[in-house]
Amino acid sequence: MKAQILATTAIHIFGAALLAGCATTNGADMDPIAAAQDAADYSPAIPEGTGYFAKDSTLPFHAPDFTRISEDDYIPAFEQGMAIQQAEVAAIVNNPAPPTFDNTIVALEKSGRMLGRVSYVFYALTGANTTDRLDEIDTEMGPKLSAHFDGISLNPALFARVKAVYDNRAAMSMTREDARLLEETYKNMVHAGAKLTDTQREQVKAINSQLSTLTTEFSQKVRQATVDNALIVESADDLAGLSEADIESAAKLAAEKGQEGKFAIALQNTTRHPLNPSLDDRMTRELLYWRSYHRADANDANDTRLLLAKIVKLRADKAALFGDSDWASYTMYDRMAKNPKTAIDFMEQMVPALAATQRREAAELNERIAADGKNFEVKPWDWNYYAEKIKAEKYAFDESVVKPYFQIDKVLEDGVFYAANKLYGLTFKRRTDIPVYHPDVSTYTVYDNDGSELGLFYFDPYQRPSKRGGAWMSNFVDQSYLWGTKPVIYNVLNIPKAPEGEVQLVDFDNVETMFHEFGHALHGFFADQKYTSLSGTATARDFVEYPSQVNEMWATYPEVLQHYAQHYQTGETLPLEMVKKIQATQKFNQGYDFGEVVEAALLDMKWHALSPEQAAAIDAPEKVDGFEVKALKELGLEIDLVPPRYRSSYFNHIFSSPAGYSAGYYSYLWTEMLDKDSRKWFLDNGGLTRANGDHYRKEVISRGGTMDYFEMFRNFAGREPDVTPMLQSRGLVEEK
Repeated sequence: MKAQILATTAIHIFGAALLAGCATTNGADMDPIAAAQDAADYSPAIPEGTGYFAKDSTLPFHAPDFTRISEDDYIPAFEQGMAIQQAEVAAIVNNPAPPTFDNTIVALEKSGRMLGRVSYVFYALTGANTTDRLDEIDTEMGPKLSAHFDGISLNPALFARVKAVYDNRAAMSMTREDARLLEETYKNMVHAGAKLTDTQREQVKAINSQLSTLTTEFSQKVRQATVDNALIVESADDLAGLSEADIESAAKLAAEKGQEGKFAIALQNTTRHPLNPSLDDRMTRELLYWRSYHRADANDANDTRLLLAKIVKLRADKAALFGDSDWASYTMYDRMAKNPKTAIDFMEQMVPALAATQRREAAELNERIAADGKNFEVKPWDWNYYAEKIKAEKYAFDESVVKPYFQIDKVLEDGVFYAANKLYGLTFKRRTDIPVYHPDVSTYTVYDNDGSELGLFYFDPYQRPSKRGGAWMSNFVDQSYLWGTKPVIYNVLNIPKAPEGEVQLVDFDNVETMFHEFGHALHGFFADQKYTSLSGTATARDFVEYPSQVNEMWATYPEVLQHYAQHYQTGETLPLEMVKKIQATQKFNQGYDFGEVVEAALLDMKWHALSPEQAAAIDAPEKVDGFEVKALKELGLEIDLVPPRYRSSYFNHIFSSPAGYSAGYYSYLWTEMLDKDSRKWFLDNGGLTRANGDHYRKEVISRGGTMDYFEMFRNFAGREPDVTPMLQSRGLVEEK
């Protein structure tokens, strides 16, 4: 999320964890007595900010006080924050003393505090509760912030000081964290362009500015397209199969859109819609599918195809400036997988078995359709509708029967929090004294296993037009021993809100999402770093999803599931046989569930494997469509039946920020390998125990970005990661 990218230093715009230092080293040759005197006399003037963001919040944990923040505060705070950081960097560059950890690396780490505060709040709101004015500010400030960060990361004099410290590292006494951060600082500045020529650096700056503008525009268009393309139907009969609550919500949404007496279904961020399996009317299913599929390619104001083509071309051009053949090769420099070939080979090894699974499942679906007396073959809008029927018959499992056991508050407090208590000894206390940015948001103090305060948690669960699609975690405040701060973390989801007065139930997909996002939160809460830039989730893109995916395992762990799953009317605990059925269905429908993700991940890599010349040739909307179709067909999967989870035109993960998950959507699959292997370790070692939780916390989720990721896994599991448990969990290979 941008709030994490636009953090406290210039280098954050180019990646995650970067800065560090506390030891010292001599730089250029200089008389030590004179140097000491110059250093003692050096006291540069740094301007002071004004307004709300000038100082840390006075609320508990320095949480933002939304009662004191207005939309008029942001631009002045951004401008002051940039000016202050520019002065702080100038003070580093102009320091007459030789460069050291303390006066260069730590000083850079400390710069930009005001800019970090306003960025964290602003980008939290543009994601979760935006307005037209916030969107305008985002559009205006994006290029300015890009130029600001470029002015720091591409500053030759600043890089010279960083390089002097780096070149002398062998002679320095450093902690492991210091050494890691020094290496990351230098490496990321080089990756940003510090070693390029003056002309090349100016080209990078121009590209970064354009990418900032275009990706912001892409994100805004996708959000608006998602809102505007809600499906409107005339009659409740068109929604047969939905619950009364879903139909009532559809009527309310239609009324809000000026269509009183009709019914509206809001789109989700993904191609597949969660209501599809319940819609009995085939025409409604098809209409909903096409509204989703074509939301951003209709040759209207929200068509994103030319935007994404420009983004792809600019990324390829930038990679070429660094001598890389394509964007994927350039941007994967800090990943666990290291290079595109490793990621692609990892995914392509699954394609033959996955394609066979898709064909087998499609044949089963066609048999089920024929059994209903229907004279058609399965289409994408039919797949999950009939898959649910087969699942109900094969496993005697009906999602609608299970859903009444999942009340949102109980899932959170008696499920998600319960698992965290059993594994890590955490406790939680809801509070009402912390101002929030929307009435739907709730807050909790999180206490560690010794009773001390660990941090503050915000939970924002419900879908609304002002919120972008999907689910995510980020911070308002990062953990840092340097600043003495504890984490302030929020989880955002997009659960359809029940009509007023009705019990808020959630389907099992959203149950898993709640556990997933809190896995990210745990990664942030257990941060144990001195430096913000390596704290918590400031890890490689293909590692950061790993702890969150592991946390999903507890959603179906019998002890946890039976603790939170009580029927909202009868109070009955979810029967154990139903728990077993939920677990048994985990391998079901993998041709679609797994296929849509693999397709999206490989489509991402195809876009970012283009050379500048190849990207330049995709210069019209129809050429974007043509490339997407060709790229997907080359995979050998059943793309006419199983579309990618995201089409290019609404693939926010890879096109809504200057870098984001570009050439990185494979991360969800890569980290699933780590996740499923870790689940096996937990189950082999006793499951839900404090000993297991403490071990995982110590070796993995407290480490931030301070060490090699394979080393973390080896320290946890005692061996290298193994892909076999993942393939078994997906039903792609037989379990032994």
